[in-house]
Amino acid sequence: MPIICFFRGIRIFINWDDHSPPHFHATYGGMEMAVLIENAEPMAGDLPPSQKKMVLAWAVLRRDELMDDWRLAESKQALFPIDPIR
Repeated sequence: MPIICFFRGIRIFINWDDHSPPHFHATYGGMEMAVLIENAEPMAGDLPPSQKKMVLAWAVLRRDELMDDWRLAESKQALFPIDPIR
């Protein structure tokens, strides 16, 4: 599970052998949430409200880069890091 971004204690990663629909995972403080890339909506799990809001806002801004990494992951290729929230 390559980490593609880390900000404010939140780790963002995409698994190489994950299932559709395209999504990524975010972890924070022992909690995990899966987020759909297409619409930046939670798919499973949860994070604390403040971190959840940051992750979903980041996902909207980085949608194209996330889809690029999803396609790379499907092909078992190295993923590119994605800039964090500043």
